[in-house]
Amino acid sequence: MNRISSLERKTLETDIKLSINLDGTGVSSINTGVGFFDHMLTLFAKHGLFDLNLSCSGDLNVDFHHTVEDVGIVLGQAFKEALGDKNSIRRYGSSFVPMDEALAHSIVDLSGRPFLAFNSDLNIARTGDFDFELVEEFVRAFCVQAGITAHIRILEGKNTHHVIEAVFKSLTRALSEAVSINSRINGVMSTKGSLN
Repeated sequence: MNRISSLERKTLETDIKLSINLDGTGVSSINTGVGFFDHMLTLFAKHGLFDLNLSCSGDLNVDFHHTVEDVGIVLGQAFKEALGDKNSIRRYGSSFVPMDEALAHSIVDLSGRPFLAFNSDLNIARTGDFDFELVEEFVRAFCVQAGITAHIRILEGKNTHHVIEAVFKSLTRALSEAVSINSRINGVMSTKGSLN
């Protein structure tokens, strides 16, 4: 089974080239021009065991929003394409991840129905020049394009860097579980016979 996708997307705001292998070893090459975002995408690949190559040239002179959201769009499209017919995948994944004082929980369903519940009662603003609100924008764009239902809960945290890292790690570990193959699943894990 070859679960690999390569996509390009160019607009007046961003120019993105991306390839992903869902059955990789966590090797990545990331360059978005946003150092903190590169760090998060690198650990997304590493902890999900996805091979990810990504370059993005964006209008960073405006702010980081277009770059972060558009990367989420293309990553979601590539993820969906790489999944193919979804035969024999576990479909669901869940992961709690601590990062020092921070704790995040992500639950995903590769249902084909895009939905995001992103819950945090914490007062979180930014780390360096990266706004916390961009995390939700990235995940929403990814889920919409990939057709994923995701519930992300930030349960604890004071340090913004730690909180965001816990979110990315818990999300990718949940995704890694959901895309994993179970040979006992004949076709797709759905009584309707389709995950679209």
